[in-house]
Amino acid sequence: MIAPDRRWQDPSLPVADRVDALLDEMTLAEKVAQLGSRWVGNETLATHQPDPDDAGTHNVAPLQDVLAAAGKLAFEEAIRSGLGHLTRVYGSRPVTPEEGVAELARLQGEIVRNNRFGIPALVHEECLTGFTTFGATVYPTAIAWGATFDPGLVERMAAAIGRDMRAVGVHQGLSPVLDVVRDYRWGRVEETIGEDPYLVAMVGSAYVRGLESVGIIATLKHFAGYSASRAARNHGPVPIGRRELMDMILPPFEMAVTLGGARSVMNSYSDVDGVPAAVDSWLLTDLLRGEWGFTGTVVSDYWAIAFLETMHQVAADSDDAGIQALRAGIDVELPDTLGFGPHLVDRVTRGELPESLIDRAARRLLTQKAELGLLDPDWQPEGRGDVELDSADNRALARELAESSIILLDAGTALPVTGARRIAVVGPGADDPRVFMGCYSFPNHVLPRHPDLGLGLDAPSLLDGLRAEFPDAEITHAQGCDVRGEDRSGFAAAVTTAREAELCVVVVGDRAGMFGHGTSGEGCDAEDLRLPGVQEDLVGELAATGTPVVVVVVSGRPYALGVVRPQAAGLIQAFMPGEEGAGAISRIISGRVQPGGKLPVQIPRGAGGQPGTYLQPPLGTDSQGISNLDPTPLFPFGYGTSYTTFEVGELRISDVEIPTDGEFTVAVRVHNTGARAGSEVVQLYLHDVLAQVTRPVKQLAGFVRVRLEAGESKDVQFQVHADRTAFTGRDLRRIVEPGDVEVLVGTSANDLPCRAVVRLTGAVRTVGVGRRLVTPVEVSPALDPAGQRRGTDAGQL
Repeated sequence: MIAPDRRWQDPSLPVADRVDALLDEMTLAEKVAQLGSRWVGNETLATHQPDPDDAGTHNVAPLQDVLAAAGKLAFEEAIRSGLGHLTRVYGSRPVTPEEGVAELARLQGEIVRNNRFGIPALVHEECLTGFTTFGATVYPTAIAWGATFDPGLVERMAAAIGRDMRAVGVHQGLSPVLDVVRDYRWGRVEETIGEDPYLVAMVGSAYVRGLESVGIIATLKHFAGYSASRAARNHGPVPIGRRELMDMILPPFEMAVTLGGARSVMNSYSDVDGVPAAVDSWLLTDLLRGEWGFTGTVVSDYWAIAFLETMHQVAADSDDAGIQALRAGIDVELPDTLGFGPHLVDRVTRGELPESLIDRAARRLLTQKAELGLLDPDWQPEGRGDVELDSADNRALARELAESSIILLDAGTALPVTGARRIAVVGPGADDPRVFMGCYSFPNHVLPRHPDLGLGLDAPSLLDGLRAEFPDAEITHAQGCDVRGEDRSGFAAAVTTAREAELCVVVVGDRAGMFGHGTSGEGCDAEDLRLPGVQEDLVGELAATGTPVVVVVVSGRPYALGVVRPQAAGLIQAFMPGEEGAGAISRIISGRVQPGGKLPVQIPRGAGGQPGTYLQPPLGTDSQGISNLDPTPLFPFGYGTSYTTFEVGELRISDVEIPTDGEFTVAVRVHNTGARAGSEVVQLYLHDVLAQVTRPVKQLAGFVRVRLEAGESKDVQFQVHADRTAFTGRDLRRIVEPGDVEVLVGTSANDLPCRAVVRLTGAVRTVGVGRRLVTPVEVSPALDPAGQRRGTDAGQL
C-alpha cells in the first residue's frame, strides 16, 4: 500500500501525476540537487599532469581550474539533498563488470540513504564506438557507420551496445554524434557519420532507435553547429548563418527527435554567430521543444556551463553561467555540479530567479527517472557482474560492420591478392591495433594511463590479420616511420623489406587521441589534409622500389591522396574499423570478402582540400578558371568500388509534373554485370534548377544498399514527396518552391547516369515539422520474361 504522501512511488499512476506529486513534496534544495551530477574519482585529474601518451585525460590547461573546483566538494556533501546523474562509473578507469556493478551499488546506496525520498541517480556512459569500458567490444567509429550506408545494420549494433550497458546498470548513453562534417580538418570527423545531412539523419536515427529499443536513453550531440567551426578548430567560433544551420546542420537532430525517439540532447561547446549554444534559448527551447515537440532532457556537454565564464566570457562567474544556461533550457549539468549548485536556491529565495525554471528542469529529469523505474518503491541497485562485454555475438556484429564499412577506392593491378608468396607489411599502422579504434574507445581513451593492461581485449594488428589470411606466404615487417613526426630513420629498412617482397602492403593514416595526443580525435585538428608526418614520403620511397604497393589508409578523416594514388597498385580506405578491422581488411585484400563500403565524405585531391563537402552551391564548385583552385575531389561522396561491376539504368518517373504538395516515384534497375555476388548502394540526388537562394548543385535525397548475385537484377523504387525539395528561403521560412527539379540516380555523387526533370507547380508552400523527412525506398526482384515479380525484398526506410 502506497502512503498518500508517497503517491509518486505508485507505478499504477501516470508518470506525470507521480512526478507532480513528488515535486509537491520536495524542497527547493532537493529539486536543485536533481539538476546536478558527480564524476566520482575524477578529482585526481585536477592535479594530474598530461603526458604525450595520455590520450584519455580531459585536463588540458583550460580545464585545470574547472576540475579543481569540481573536486573541492566531498561526495557526501554533494549528495546531501539528492543527485541527478552519476558520471562514468565504468568509463573512467579499468574495472571489470563485477567491480563496476559493486561500485555502482555502493554509490547508489549512499545516494539513496542520503536523500529523504531515496531517489537513486541516473547513470550515464559514453558509447561512441561501443560501450566505453574495460574489455567491451570496440566497434567501428561513426564515420565507418556512415560508410556502410546501412541504417539497419547500425541499429542492430546500437541495440547490442545498449543491451550490454543496461545489463550492468547504465541508463543513458552519450551518443550518437549528429554533427554534419563541414571541414575535414576538424579532429572529431571520426565521431561523425558523414558530410551529408540525410545520410547522417538516417544512420543516426537508426542508432537512436537501437539504443532506445533496449531501454537506454540516447543523447544527441552536439546541438548544434559544433562541426562548422572556423578553420576547423575544436571549440572554435561558428560563423555560419541561420540558413546553413537550418538546412545543413539541424535536419539530423530534427529527424532523430521526431522520428527516432531520442530522449536526450547535449549542447554544443561552440557559439554560432556569437551566441554560445548553452545559452541559446531559440535553439534549446523555441526550436527543440516549441517546434519539434521534444519532451526529454537537455544535458550540458562536460563543463560547458563553466566554459560560459572561462572560455566564452559571456558569464561573470559560474553562478551567472548556471542561471543563463537554466533559463535557456539546459536541464542537467554534466559531469559535475558547478553552475547548477546551491546558489540557485539563494537566487530563487531572493526573487532573482523564478522557481518555475527549477521545476521545469527537475520535472524533465524526474520524468525519465520514473520511466526507468528509479522512483518505484521496490527499486534495487541494478546490474549484474556476469556479463560478457565482448561476446562472440558482439564480435560477429563488429566484424560485419567492419567489412561493410571498408571502401575499395581502386583495385589497381594488385587487388585482390592471390598467389603472392612474399609479402612485406610496412607502415606506422601495420603492427598497431590501436589505429583501428577511435579516440573514445576505451583502449585509446583511458588505457594509455594503464600501459600494463594492454588493450583489455583481443584485437589483432593488420600484420597479424594478413599472416592469418595468407598462412602460406612469407610475411615480413618494418615500421618505416611513426604516424607523426619527421623521423625518416626507418625508411631504409622499410624500403629493403619492400624490395625483397613480391608485394608490399603499407598501412598509413591516424592514431586517435585526445587534445593533441593523436592525429585524430577530440582536440586533434589538422592544419592541412596531407597524411600526418612523413607517411606520404614513405609511400613514395616504397613505390620507387618497383614492388607493387597496396596502400591501406586507416584514418578518422579523409586525407588528400592525389600524390599517393598514382603510386599505388591498390588503394583501400578504412575509417577506424574497430577491433575486427584487421581481419576485415585482410579478407578484402585477399578477395575472400567483397568490398562494399561507400565514402560518407569526399577524398580530396590536394592537401588544401577545401571546401570540405560536396554540398556546394554553384560558386563553390570548379569555377572554370575564375579561380586557380579546383576543389574537385579525387574520389566523390558516395563512391566505392568492388570486385564485381554494376550498372544502374532504365529510369522511370511516374509523373513529370506534380503540385508543390504532391509526390512522384523514381524507379531504376540495378544489375550485377560481373562474375561475383556483391552489393551496390543506389543513390538518389535532387538538384533545384532555379531557386530564390543558392542551392547545392546536388544533394542526396534517398539511398538503399542492394545485394545481388552475379548476373542478378533488381528494381529500386523511391517515393519522393515534394517536401524533400524544401529549403530555407530568403525570409528564413522553410518552403517548397514551384519550378524544375532535376532527378539524378546512380552510384556516387559524380556517377549519376539516370537523369530526368520533374516540374513542381502551384504556389510556394511553407512547410514545418510535419513535412516528409524520409524518402521511402523499395527493392524488388526485376520482372521476369513473363512480366511477373518473384517476391519482394523491402529496402531500408
